[in-house]
Amino acid sequence: MAAAQAASDKKAQDISVIDVGDHLYITDAFVIASASNERQVVAVVDAIEEALVNLPEKAKPVRREGERQGRWVLLDYVDIVVHVQHTEEREFYALDKLWKDCPTIPFVDRDMVDAGAPGTEA
Repeated sequence: MAAAQAASDKKAQDISVIDVGDHLYITDAFVIASASNERQVVAVVDAIEEALVNLPEKAKPVRREGERQGRWVLLDYVDIVVHVQHTEEREFYALDKLWKDCPTIPFVDRDMVDAGAPGTEA
């Protein structure tokens, strides 16, 4: 969930975590997040990489694609694959719908919990 939290910290929208482990042998989960412009896509990606490299496991992506265009960046951490998409790409490619048969993993933004938002636990 560190990737999802880092995306949220950079104001990514519509963050979802999908458990694809039963359908794909190459990864366990997808983290999908949207950003409203190319600069924000890159900022979200940078924040995710920084957050994961600072974990005790010092996770680094084995593959990174799409950064040059800043519309859809893929970070492959083997166990998870992170997709940060421009809002238009997110709507067009609809990864959430493509993997709708897979269960989602709940993600609760820690800032919402810390703020005592309705419907969250402290």
